[in-house]
Amino acid sequence: MAFALITWQVLAGGALLRADERLDRAVVGHGPRALTETLTDLGSMPVALPVLAVALAWALWRGARARVLAGALTMAVVPALVVPLKIWTDRPGPLTDATGYYPSGHTATAMVAYGTAALVLLPYVDRRVTVPAAALLTVATASGLVLRGYHWPLDVVASGALCGLLLLALGAVLRIPAVGGAAGARESD
Repeated sequence: MAFALITWQVLAGGALLRADERLDRAVVGHGPRALTETLTDLGSMPVALPVLAVALAWALWRGARARVLAGALTMAVVPALVVPLKIWTDRPGPLTDATGYYPSGHTATAMVAYGTAALVLLPYVDRRVTVPAAALLTVATASGLVLRGYHWPLDVVASGALCGLLLLALGAVLRIPAVGGAAGARESD
């Protein structure tokens, strides 16, 4: 619902969009430049995908082929969802006339890569470590993107809402027990 509401407001130029622009003007440029730039990089493919790859490799080494496949497919869905939405909404960025900023691809990449890693690793690593780490990395990325002026606040919130649905779906899939003897039991870990 949040994603649909935000998208409607972005397309219609509604009151929520005007509040978003005011908030953006109040926060852009705050924070140390080197730190905020580093935070934005957490959502880049060269940073987030290797983290996910390590998590998937660990799970694969443990024999959880079904978990690895589900995680990899979840990450593959991200560009298939985000790119058409960027083209459709055609929203300009905060500090540029260039368009294609809604929803935030960096936020989506961070949330799904780190969230998927956390979910895939749940049988092997304490959830009190993986889930907060994934959330912290995602929030750090989103904050950096807004503070640097690369995205409007609603761009990152919308990505969070959209990708939250992907992670909920992945979580549901990972809870479905695999079929087939001992190998199936190991894969459902």
